[in-house]
Amino acid sequence: MSTLNIGWFSTGNGPGSRGLLRFVQERLSREGVDARIQFVFSNREAGEAEGSDEYMELVRAYDLPLVTLSSTKFRRARRGRFADHREEFDGLVAERLTGFRPDICVLAGYMLIFGPAMSRRHQFLNLHPALPDGPIGTWQQVVWELIETRARRTGAMVHLATEVVDRGPVVSYCTVPLTGDEFAHHWIALEGQDVPGVKDSEGEDFPLFQVIRQRQYAQEPYLLFETLRAVANGKVSLEALGGLPRQRSMGDGQDSWGICLDEEVGRLMEADGLGGGA
Repeated sequence: MSTLNIGWFSTGNGPGSRGLLRFVQERLSREGVDARIQFVFSNREAGEAEGSDEYMELVRAYDLPLVTLSSTKFRRARRGRFADHREEFDGLVAERLTGFRPDICVLAGYMLIFGPAMSRRHQFLNLHPALPDGPIGTWQQVVWELIETRARRTGAMVHLATEVVDRGPVVSYCTVPLTGDEFAHHWIALEGQDVPGVKDSEGEDFPLFQVIRQRQYAQEPYLLFETLRAVANGKVSLEALGGLPRQRSMGDGQDSWGICLDEEVGRLMEADGLGGGA
């Protein structure tokens, strides 16, 4: 297989977006993966926000081609709801990306939803902080639902982005146990408490909320990198991404799609001196 060309889409809003780009860019070289980020696209332009300006500085430091188009300026010029003009904006983005031929694209903190035409133009990988059968929504919504349901495990998945948010075909996933010494006293502290009340009174400072998110967050860049490695070395077929065969049971009677990368993610995290996943 020839070098895997990756298109990287990000609003570049904060340190998480910079950290993910830095992690993948440097790991591709360090691990000798036959893949490269062909371009970075941001829906912000220079001067719009401090976070995205810092992101663009990082892109330039890596000497990666940077393409920008401000969705904010576009929305102001068109007036009304952005959703009513999404296809037009996507068309302008596509024009600016003429000349690039990515094999796969990654949504890494991209704050917009694509219309059907753009989704058909490229295959987009999206990182979601839950298992294939887990909660949908923002990472905050995911963590609160895990607490509400007293979940015994969670994880993260990489899936194909479709018009159905967080429910496109799953490419890969890894798992995180929410049991054991690290979590036991937090679950005990929750006993007898009303979760909506805890959410209102303590919010994201609630210790159980914090420890769940920290365990998820630590794994996510490793999962994305190992997924890209799997695509680059042919373990995951690009041609099959649109309709992945059922490959592994999640246990508890639940079936999953895609491949479990617990072993690969755990090995890489251990090499970095971090605890593994499952």
